[in-house]
Parts: sequence; structure tokens; C-alpha cells
Amino acid sequence: MADDNSQDDGWRVGVLFSRSGATSVTESEHFFGTALAIEEINRIGGVLDRPLIPVAYDPKGDATEYRKLATRLLVEDEVTVIFGCSRSSSRKAVLPVVERSNALLWYCSFYEGFEYSPNVIYTGAVPNQNSVQLAAYLMQNKGTRFFLVGADYIYPRESNRIMRDMVEQQGGEVLDEVYLPLEAEQGELDEVLEDIRLCQPDVVFSTLVGQSARQFYQRYRDFGLDPKRIPIASLSMTEEEIRLIGPELCEGHITSATYFGSLQNESNRRFIDLWRQRFGDRPTSTWSEMAYTQVHLFARALQRCGSMDRRKLVEAAHAVEFDSPEGRVVLDADNNHCCLTPRIGVCRSDGQFDIVWEAKEPIRPDPYLSTFGFSEFWLR
Repeated sequence: MADDNSQDDGWRVGVLFSRSGATSVTESEHFFGTALAIEEINRIGGVLDRPLIPVAYDPKGDATEYRKLATRLLVEDEVTVIFGCSRSSSRKAVLPVVERSNALLWYCSFYEGFEYSPNVIYTGAVPNQNSVQLAAYLMQNKGTRFFLVGADYIYPRESNRIMRDMVEQQGGEVLDEVYLPLEAEQGELDEVLEDIRLCQPDVVFSTLVGQSARQFYQRYRDFGLDPKRIPIASLSMTEEEIRLIGPELCEGHITSATYFGSLQNESNRRFIDLWRQRFGDRPTSTWSEMAYTQVHLFARALQRCGSMDRRKLVEAAHAVEFDSPEGRVVLDADNNHCCLTPRIGVCRSDGQFDIVWEAKEPIRPDPYLSTFGFSEFWLR
């Protein structure tokens, strides 16, 4: 018997990433990773001999637009599964709509944690899979005096709170914590860079996003700041944005992520080949890779249960795995987050990363940092 989600004899899914607006570069990477996986799955016959049929909208980075378009997908387009949202503000805007419709959101961004919904599959990293390892690496290898700068919304403030807690717990010092508008003016960025030049911290932890983050990196050396001596450390600055900034300006800066394009494994080589055939020389990154991976997890779950019913899909998702470009990925049934492998990369002059540390195995997600104790994560 056909599932009730059978319009056009396919599985209709919503795609809700911003192709324009403040975070258009990274959300476009989400979009391309999603599209690549859907096309790949459809080429081999879809799921249970039915194609995935995407219904895509551009919320333009606006939280109100996210809520409106999510409602449109769920009510008018009769979609029950959405791949979408990037910033925490957009996820928070969409969540009540998704829960009210008992639909399912697949959310592929790393984020600040401290959330659970039975209506969300969280496939990006949480702080015990990126921030904790980054803090340990920086304090062991760069120093204990931190300068925190971020965009003024949920994710940067929460990420900086966690970073401050870890640094101070280990006897380090946060020299300053500064927030700028999402689309900061050049003068505002320059003022922060001048403060950094005067403070001379050991490391700058940045949770700036979008064009503001790219300008911050581009101007860094203009203030006499050497990335090899005082690096910018980030959870979000990855290969595509580095290409836009200019790789030579980013050499020496540090990123903590579960995926880098320089990973050497068969799944990643295959992913990069598919990506290049479809999108040319644009590099892969954690933004595109996890979007790609979560569609494959969804397809495996759908293959298993044969239904777009939220409860059945979630149960099936807990029972499947995917040999992704970053390694084996499975969901933790206790919290709907993924087991992922943390890694730390140092940017090279070609825009790729040297991976200077990685976990020996995937780390179980602990979105509420319930076992918060820095010593157990100390890098060896």
C-alpha cells in the first residue's frame, strides 16, 4: 500500500535554506549538499522505487520568513519532512510550527546544544564534539589568554559562554567578550581588531558569521596580527569561505569540525568526485557534507520503514547508519543527535586543512553537557 505522502508518485520533502541574506554562502553549501544527495539517491531508483521530490524555498536569512515558509511547506505543500535551517534563530523560529504539525525537521548545522525535540533530528556537532576539544587544544598548544568575539544572537552567545566556562575552569583568562551586529560595519570590525592588537591575547575565538566573519579574517593581518602567533579559532570558518577570503590570508588559523575536505578515506574521495562533477572547483566543507549525509540517513530510514510518519521515521533513523565522508555516522536514540568524530584543523595556504588532532572514535553527543568536566576531554 502506498504511503499517504504520494503526490506525483514520489516522496515530497521540504528544503529550507537561505540562498540569499547574511549567511547565504554557508546555507547555499547546505543547499548544494542536500541537492547532491537527493540527485544521487534518485539516480539509483529513489527509495522503494519512488523518487525524492524536493520542494525548496529561500527564507533569505529572515526568521519570520523561515516560520512562514515552514508553515507553507507543511500546510499547503503537504510536506511532513523538512531539511533546513542553519542558524539557531531560524531553527527556533521553525520549531513550534514543526511540532504543531507533528512533522520532522532534519537540522544539519553544528550548534550550541541545550535542546531536544522529538520532531528534530540533529545531525550537526554539539559542544562536546567540537568546542571542548578546541578549548583543550588551544590551551595546550597556543596559550591561556582568550579574546572572544561573536555575532549577537543565540549560537555565538551560548558558544562563548561554554568557551569561557572551559577556559576559566582550567585557569585561563578571557580578556574580553565582544558582540557585533550580524551584518557588522567595517568600522565596528576594525575597532575590535584594534582592541585585539592592544590586548595581544594568545588566541581569538570567533563566532562571527557570514560577510562579517570574512571581513574580519581579511583585515586581520592589516592590524599586525600574525595567525601563526595569535590565531583565530573557530567552529565555522571552513573551506568555501576561506576560498572567498583568500587562502593566503587564512594560513595558520584554526577550525574545529567533524569534517574537512582533506580527509583521506574512500567515502570522502567519492563525495568529492560527485561534488566536483556537479559544482566544479567549489570545495566541500562541513556545511555541505553534513547536509549530504543527513539526506542519506533519512533515505535509509525511509527504506526501512516505508512511511513518512514522524514516529516511524525517527524509530527507523535510530536503527540505521551511514558510511559518510567524515566516517561512520549513527544517531543516539536518547537525544536524536549524531555520534560524530571531532577533529581540529590548521588552515594551509591552499585553503585546505592539516588535521592536527582527531578523536580515535566517534563521540556520543551530550547536548546538555551533563558530564561537563574538562579533564576527561583533555587531549593526549
